[in-house]
Amino acid sequence: MVQSEYSLVDIAKDSIPEREAGPEPGPEQDPEKEPRPELGTKLKIELTRPNPDDFPDGGLQAWLVVVGGFCAVFCSFGWINCIGVFQNYYEHNQLKQYSSSTIAWIPSTQSFMLFCPGFIAGKMADELGPRIPILLGSFLHIFGLMMTSISTEYYQFFLAQSVCSGLGCCFLFYPVLAACGTWFLRHRALAFGIMLSGSSIGGVVLPIMVQHLIPKIGFGWAMRAVAFTFLGLLIIANLTVKSHLPPARRPFHFMELVKPFMERPFLLLALAAFFIYFGGFLPFNFLIVQGEASGMSTNLASYLVPILNGVSTFGRILPAHVGDTFGVYNVMIILSAFGAIMTLALWLPAAADAPIIMYAIMYGFASGCTLSIMPAMVAKLGHISQLGARSGALYAFSSIGVLIGSPIGGAIQNDQHGGYSGLIIFTGVALLFGTFFAVLSRAALVGFKIKVKV
Repeated sequence: MVQSEYSLVDIAKDSIPEREAGPEPGPEQDPEKEPRPELGTKLKIELTRPNPDDFPDGGLQAWLVVVGGFCAVFCSFGWINCIGVFQNYYEHNQLKQYSSSTIAWIPSTQSFMLFCPGFIAGKMADELGPRIPILLGSFLHIFGLMMTSISTEYYQFFLAQSVCSGLGCCFLFYPVLAACGTWFLRHRALAFGIMLSGSSIGGVVLPIMVQHLIPKIGFGWAMRAVAFTFLGLLIIANLTVKSHLPPARRPFHFMELVKPFMERPFLLLALAAFFIYFGGFLPFNFLIVQGEASGMSTNLASYLVPILNGVSTFGRILPAHVGDTFGVYNVMIILSAFGAIMTLALWLPAAADAPIIMYAIMYGFASGCTLSIMPAMVAKLGHISQLGARSGALYAFSSIGVLIGSPIGGAIQNDQHGGYSGLIIFTGVALLFGTFFAVLSRAALVGFKIKVKV
């Protein structure tokens, strides 16, 4: 019998009968003085480890993890959700000598840094537990914001805000997702919904905070005020977020990142995610500047992104609940198509305040679902134990769309000499392509049957 091929419980079952059938201990084998076998030590270690199937599903520590996770998501994804504020501010201030397309690389790279290294952040959380990557992310995020506050040149904004702060957001976001999942089973959707609502609430509070502070205390101190606010919230996250299970010491294999793309449903879903992220972040980046170009007052336009993010809170929670009943694929396809239709039918002809605000509401609800329901769809395509690696692979692939989408949209806007119709059409078509590939992914699973929960 080769020991490495058996679990400790199997070893115990195999070894106990042999011990009972063995020879009686002789004078030289005093049972009282005989040292405990190595098996006993292994079994003791096995029994003292938390059972992966034993989820507390509540209790003080479990909900403290949710509170800490909310704080981390507020500071990371919530910050990414207010990137449109900086696109507008840089175009009129420090970087006004640069084109919209060039400036768009700053927010798009920041979004890219949130998604692309997610596989690394998740793997680090698996190996070391969540606290080390959260501590690392806290340092990088706050340090990046502090450096942004003293930046004056394009490359300084890019390195500080896009790369350093964006990478910090990545190491804050994925470990708290992994940690929260170990504490809940029956109430997991509720726990995730509460925690991830931090991204939408952050997307409401932070743009208003930044835009009110800059005229009063200046850009530098506004960024420092945000950094100090994050410092307080991330202290809570570092003290409360921990995993219910011990770190899983699994070696990294590159094929964990590549193998899922060999499955047709996953590959098609990855293409859907690529196109949805390719165009899905453009309204976040350009809705404010498009609103001002259409004659909306600067004060009212500054509330467009908070409105969009505020409505997305409901888009994250309500469709996910409906998806538990009717299938996450079905709900995502409907809302992704709805977002594309609203972009082409409402945003494209919008030339007054009312339709632009209505579009922010409609698209906010749709994007809240389509941009956050992907992990639930990935879970449909493989064993739950592979969810982290497969989600990381999908986000790494789709992050390319996040990176290049906004600069391409900015280049289209520049070619139109300030017009936004081409950018809006580009957004709508990208969302339609994403919906199309999501339909193909669903068809690869169950065919073109409509009345099937997927």
